[in-house]
Amino acid sequence: MSDLETISGKFNDLKVCVIIPTYNNAGTLAGMIADVGRFTQHIIVVNDGSTDNTPQIVQSYPFVQFISYPVNVGKGWALRKAFKHAAAKNYDYAITIDSDGQHFANDLPFFIDKLEKAPNAIIIGSRNMDQASIPGKSSFGHKFSNFWFKVETNLNCPDTQSGFRLYPLQLLKDINFITRKYEFEIEVLVRAAWKGVAIDSVPVTVYYAPKETRVSHFRPFLDFTRVSILNTFLVIIAFAYIKPRDFFRMLFIKKKGRQLLMEQLLNFNQSGRLKSISIGLGVFMGIMPVWGFQLWIGLFFAAIFRLNKLLVIIASNISIPPMIPFIVFLSYKCGGFWMGNKNADIAFIPGMSLSSVSQHLQQYICGSITLAVVAGISTGLLTFISLKLFSRRAASAF
Repeated sequence: MSDLETISGKFNDLKVCVIIPTYNNAGTLAGMIADVGRFTQHIIVVNDGSTDNTPQIVQSYPFVQFISYPVNVGKGWALRKAFKHAAAKNYDYAITIDSDGQHFANDLPFFIDKLEKAPNAIIIGSRNMDQASIPGKSSFGHKFSNFWFKVETNLNCPDTQSGFRLYPLQLLKDINFITRKYEFEIEVLVRAAWKGVAIDSVPVTVYYAPKETRVSHFRPFLDFTRVSILNTFLVIIAFAYIKPRDFFRMLFIKKKGRQLLMEQLLNFNQSGRLKSISIGLGVFMGIMPVWGFQLWIGLFFAAIFRLNKLLVIIASNISIPPMIPFIVFLSYKCGGFWMGNKNADIAFIPGMSLSSVSQHLQQYICGSITLAVVAGISTGLLTFISLKLFSRRAASAF
């Protein structure tokens, strides 16, 4: 059996298809379909509103599954339509490859080999960005995107902008994506990583045609602006929810996290007073009405006063999503003491959020500051007393 037959058999056995999104790339599309067809005939071409003879080209390859719509929407939309189609056809994986001749079908076996070792990962075709032919804007975008991906996920990815990828369709089917253009390839990576999908890579070859013959639909200003806006939202979500969520899981769900907490509390190199103040500060910041910034402000003060940063982080996670309705309600109630005749009453509801008290925001802000002070001091005192009692029992045991 030849190598091509072996790879083709693996495409069948592993239920892998190849998706080729295209928009006015008639000059290179036929060659790309033919090259991919040497390895597999499980090919899906998405015509994203092309105005050239793309339909006629695809029709000359009867084995190709064709998705077409008349108006150009964007690469992200084309991929989303293809993912849905592929899942409906019972494919488990999809490899996306550009139609402009930038990628080489000869690299497809690398994805299959990696897939057999990492079946639950998005596999990125990592390009060699040190080539002289790489456009300056592509090199800058590559570094820019990799940096923000690291900030948003704490993961390293060598090439977040490569369109040559393998996607595990079953692991992505429950994510409701929102972007439609080039920025989709950032959104899908970040949101998949947040869901726990692994990110892996294989080296691939890339070809950039000379500037005078290169066909690119990337609009530097508009598309870069879209990517920047998306990254802004992703960073906010990462710091306001994802990172605290992951930290909370690490500390209170995993055995290692619980051990780490006890090690910090029982650290004899730090006084009980310092530990108590650290926990009190964390609780205080977790309740303060500075949602999304509690952790970082708390760490700032912890650094200034040389407190236990880990205990501050742990305690500040009092504002995890399940606790938010209780914190908002208690803050609102505490604020009533300061409002006098303007005190407004509100009933507790499980889904309570800031929007529930938006009409009486002053009462909430005054109350949340009051609650933060009382809870912070109370928690700090209780921690101090508990540590004192524990140390006395430990001493008497000897």
